[in-house]
Amino acid sequence: MKRSCGVLMPMSSLPSPYGIGTMGKSAYQFVDFLKRSGQHYWQLLPLGPTSYGDSPYASFSTFAGNPYYIDLDLLVRDRLLKKSEIDAHFWGKEEDRVDYGAIYQSRFVVLRKAYARGKELFADAFAAFRIENASWLENYALFMALKARFGMRSWVEWEDEAVRLRRPDALDRCRRELADDVSFYSFLQFLFFRQWNALKEYAHAKGIEFIGDIPIYVALDSADVWSEPQFFQLDENNLPTEVAGCPPDAFTEDGQLWGNPLYDYDAMKKDGFGWWIRRIEGAGRLYDVIRIDHFRGFESYWAVPYGDKTARRGRWVKGPGMDLVGVLTSWFHDLRFIAEDLGYTTPEVEKLLADSGLPGMRVLEFGFDPAGDAPYMPHNCVAHSVCYIGTHDNETARGWVSVLDQKTRRFARDYMHITPEEGWCWGLIRTGMSTASSLFVVQMQDVLELPKSARMNTPGTPSGNWQWRMKPGAVTPELMKKLRFYTKTYRRL
Repeated sequence: MKRSCGVLMPMSSLPSPYGIGTMGKSAYQFVDFLKRSGQHYWQLLPLGPTSYGDSPYASFSTFAGNPYYIDLDLLVRDRLLKKSEIDAHFWGKEEDRVDYGAIYQSRFVVLRKAYARGKELFADAFAAFRIENASWLENYALFMALKARFGMRSWVEWEDEAVRLRRPDALDRCRRELADDVSFYSFLQFLFFRQWNALKEYAHAKGIEFIGDIPIYVALDSADVWSEPQFFQLDENNLPTEVAGCPPDAFTEDGQLWGNPLYDYDAMKKDGFGWWIRRIEGAGRLYDVIRIDHFRGFESYWAVPYGDKTARRGRWVKGPGMDLVGVLTSWFHDLRFIAEDLGYTTPEVEKLLADSGLPGMRVLEFGFDPAGDAPYMPHNCVAHSVCYIGTHDNETARGWVSVLDQKTRRFARDYMHITPEEGWCWGLIRTGMSTASSLFVVQMQDVLELPKSARMNTPGTPSGNWQWRMKPGAVTPELMKKLRFYTKTYRRL
């Protein structure tokens, strides 16, 4: 990876008049901002359809795109919607927060209208899309149609056992009965990828590439688990035997109970890890670089008995290691990978990272210990790494500074030579830009010098996350010039 830099900006956080960021005008303007400020990468959070809790890391599908990101103004341009039909709905009252409840109530009503017109207007292209993506699309669309029939409850709660356990006669019956709903959910994916491909082509023409996240686990309530249960640790009723999490530590005495089903790596290995190969192929349609979330889980993972309320009773289980990682890195020659190697690490995890050849991560917010030489201190950043001030799970730079104890704050200030004129946010940006890490990525909130209220996610909290949005007009020529100056100074143009 050449010396370069980029900005972490969730799609949902872009400005738009319809409650959430989309692949419309603001996305193209953000590409222009990146280009003019000397950036090479736009890092995104996962783009999949979100479920209860609105986390992009808990999606109904590892292959599908989020219908929320379909731009409605582009649908007006394509004669699939009328502006009056969009304006008739409430999209939320705060321009700097996403109101997911308002969007859930309105978005699919409007998209139904677009489908009614578009299924004929784009009939040939839509049919070709369904054929090209049949390997995942038909299962996903049927899954969503069934969720709608069963009140959007998790598939493990569906009353029809034959459907829940995917008995062929029951699925054939549902495909007939729900044919139009299946077509609707398929059409939404047609619209998503049509808009995404146009945006990606525009970005590439400007020299901007995309970094995207692959969560190591998929959600239990997903088409992935429902349609291919043989690749997960499930019992005879297709319920998990153990689920994913993290052990207790200094920050969480109960650990973190994620609740994702665990993979049956033995079954996957017998299949040549085909499920993972297909998953990465799907991600490769979206991104140029893939950040593998919770990379350490490939070495060993924390397995918690299904039904437990905390992660305390979990146990470490050996993961697939290079058996899987080696397949992924050797199979895809046109993709680049980043290993999210944060969290509880061991010599075995460090060896897996070294054997994989992938760059790991350095987070400056973890790097200032007045009493020691922390591995994330700026002078310890190695060239084969990606440096961040903080990730979507961390405080904004201003939020981080506000909670530092006096001793650490003084040490960090002196180390980075923070001045009142430059301020903490730009001092941290300068420090990250100056490290040896080949790639430096900064959260947009820190470019805008926003306080802790703009934090994207606080792990372990059930609500109030994934809501931050950038206000219209926040990006100015002066801001682009300033970011470009730092980029050029530290040879990242």
